Amino acid sequence: MGRILAIDYGTKRTGIAITDELQLIASGLTTVPTKELLDFLKKYIKSETVDLILIGEPTQKDGTASSVEVHIKEFIKSFSETFPKIEIKRVDERYTSKMAFQTMIDSGLKKKQRRNKALIDEISATIILQEYLYNK
Repeated sequence: MGRILAIDYGTKRTGIAITDELQLIASGLTTVPTKELLDFLKKYIKSETVDLILIGEPTQKDGTASSVEVHIKEFIKSFSETFPKIEIKRVDERYTSKMAFQTMIDSGLKKKQRRNKALIDEISATIILQEYLYNK
């Protein structure tokens, strides 16, 4: 059984989370500059079996698509051309950044550490993945 990889896509940075091989536990993997995302995934997927990619679907409070959606669709097209056999699912990611920030507070991180936007992105990807596993 391969892993499930979750992506919290951003125009500057992208948070990535991954499951264990049994697809039971979600863990933050890293945050990469978005322009390097596809290259990072090529290297990662070469060394690990990935069965499914979850990509956050950002929406506004009124339910309309976020402005980053255009970029996400471009990425999905490139990813699908590169890895046609790996399934992609979209997952609602509303409020994951707020939840990630609250998680940082609850875990006792200092104010300076909570300003680390890369860590927020990675935690957001982990939340997306945990929600998927919980509702699977």
